[in-house]
Amino acid sequence: MYTLKTAFAQSPLSRLEQTMLWEHVLDVPRSWLIGHDTDPLPEAAVKNYRCLEQRRVAGEPMAYIIGYREFMGHEFSVSPAVLIPRPETEFLVEQALRNMAHLPTPRVLDMGTGSGAVAVSIALARPDAQVVATDFSAEALQVAKQNAHKLCAKVEFYQGSWYDAVSGQLPFDIIVSNPPYIAENDPHLLQGDLRFEPATALSAEKNGLADLQQIIAGAHSYLMNNGSIWLEHGWDQAEMVRQLLAQANFNDPISIPDLAGILRITGAYS
Repeated sequence: MYTLKTAFAQSPLSRLEQTMLWEHVLDVPRSWLIGHDTDPLPEAAVKNYRCLEQRRVAGEPMAYIIGYREFMGHEFSVSPAVLIPRPETEFLVEQALRNMAHLPTPRVLDMGTGSGAVAVSIALARPDAQVVATDFSAEALQVAKQNAHKLCAKVEFYQGSWYDAVSGQLPFDIIVSNPPYIAENDPHLLQGDLRFEPATALSAEKNGLADLQQIIAGAHSYLMNNGSIWLEHGWDQAEMVRQLLAQANFNDPISIPDLAGILRITGAYS
């Protein structure tokens, strides 16, 4: 008789990862697993689990295996077409919300939305906001649209490369983006979860700064007076991003640390 107790003892995965996979395979909460660890498991469920277990042993991210990741207290569907939402990106959402706290019906632009985690989270926190999200990838936009629908968030989606996607739109109060910012030759791209995520959403030319530079250079044309732009970037790019903002005639560039003390978000005002 094969039981959860037997399975947990034999698996090479951590207890947490095993638990997440069994929750997914059996479609039950964690409390059920605890109370039924000696029940016989269906053969089909065991076969399904072992298939998922091998994918994880091979290094595939848990989020892609189970199909979702939590972000800002919400469950977002993910696929290999989008980056996996990360906790540090929550600082981008929080900064945007702080900057629009005094604005009635703010207009917000999220460029390179991926799974839609940033845009949808802002829309859920501010249902009165007019949130627009863009991405170059049609596959990514499909995932983002599904998340907006599932979470009942009001977001407009457009496909295109950066500002090309919103040509002719009214200006925005706030622009946010978590663009590709890893250098193309960075060895981290060959490690861990990054090996499985879409390369075009991870790396950029000019030592990772090409897309950040393009977003900053075009921002004034799409921002209202006294509007702001907030960008996520690499751990060592804060000073350069502040310089790019200053060179583009933005006021008071500032970088904000994450919980680890790393300067992760940089922004400024038009």
